[in-house]
Amino acid sequence: MNKQELEPFRFPVGRFDIPETITEEMIGDYISVIAHFPTAIAAEVAGLSDSQLSWRYRPDGWSIRQVVHHCADSHMNAYIRFKLALTEVDPQIKPYEEALWAMLPDTIDCAVEASLDILRGLHKRWAVLLVNLGPEEHNRGFFHPGANYTYRLDQTMALYAWHCKHHLEHIKLAKAEKGRFGVV
Repeated sequence: MNKQELEPFRFPVGRFDIPETITEEMIGDYISVIAHFPTAIAAEVAGLSDSQLSWRYRPDGWSIRQVVHHCADSHMNAYIRFKLALTEVDPQIKPYEEALWAMLPDTIDCAVEASLDILRGLHKRWAVLLVNLGPEEHNRGFFHPGANYTYRLDQTMALYAWHCKHHLEHIKLAKAEKGRFGVV
């Protein structure tokens, strides 16, 4: 597959673009996606065998197992970034090497239930935090040195709602392809 053919597999819901304007209705939608994500991802992986969890969603992509564990890793980092932004003035966050994290033994070998448990508890707390924020808190932010950009929390909600949808689609793609792209 060439680069153009891979694009729908890499970004099945499209690439993320920071919305120019974010309304309260949009924020409500973002919170809903984030709140319901653990149930949605658990439903997507329910009943999959160990070998099916090893299916990739594209050539050289992550396995379903890696995607689930990545979501737990990524969303833990996001939640901490929210807490930092709410308790400090424009904190600089620590980026992490997600591709390298995805190759660690706890991501390659661990049962997905461990990360599903993390996601259930984490998203429950995250949703409680998010529904209690007001416009002033939505405008708080953190500096991401890798992007050289200060993200507002409303933008970050948009990003992680997209992230949830993005990786759910990766899992659906891997299931639809039934191992065509190999296994990890």
